[in-house]
Amino acid sequence: MAREGLAITLSFLVPALACAVLTYLYGTDLWKILLVVTAGLSLFSAYFYRDPDREVPLDPAKIVSPADGRIVAIQPMSDYYVGNNAIRISIFLNIFNVHINRVPCSGSVVNSQYRPGKFLPAFDPRTSEENEQTIIDIQNMRFKLRVKQISGMLARRIVNNLRPGDSVVIGRRFGLIKFGSRVDVIVPTEMALNVQLKQKVVGGKTILGEWREA
Repeated sequence: MAREGLAITLSFLVPALACAVLTYLYGTDLWKILLVVTAGLSLFSAYFYRDPDREVPLDPAKIVSPADGRIVAIQPMSDYYVGNNAIRISIFLNIFNVHINRVPCSGSVVNSQYRPGKFLPAFDPRTSEENEQTIIDIQNMRFKLRVKQISGMLARRIVNNLRPGDSVVIGRRFGLIKFGSRVDVIVPTEMALNVQLKQKVVGGKTILGEWREA
């Protein structure tokens, strides 16, 4: 389980245990109902904050998905960090996906900043520019890459543990976004993509693309 979810899960689990004891002692319908509700919330919290291990490919020329979910957009764009010729890969996370975020490539963190914004639904294409988000720029030996953790309509908290100057390894856990959300990866057009629209991806495991030497 992600450490960010431990306190929340315990806040439901402790009342559930108390309700279980009171149900055993008194057996009233009220305590039974409260037991079902609190136990259900604690189980859902544990499920939502699950943090499974992943077998990560360590090839420095490859980039992996930073999140579990489904690809909802692959668009050419201009980005002031990656360059005028860039591609944005957008991944939508529903409430049932693993919400742990992983570093898509090895390298050095050049920039890591929080930007406040709106809370449009995460599947809305405007979220990439208008919603609350963190922006993380990574310099690889071969290329530049940008990752955006973007809040959705329900997500109101982004966890990002990366700071400028950090050295990162592909597949490393670096944060999460609570509830439905979106993660964008912006790469140069020289990156040979290995995914397509509507494809399901697995964080730290699915290879999004591979760098093509000129």
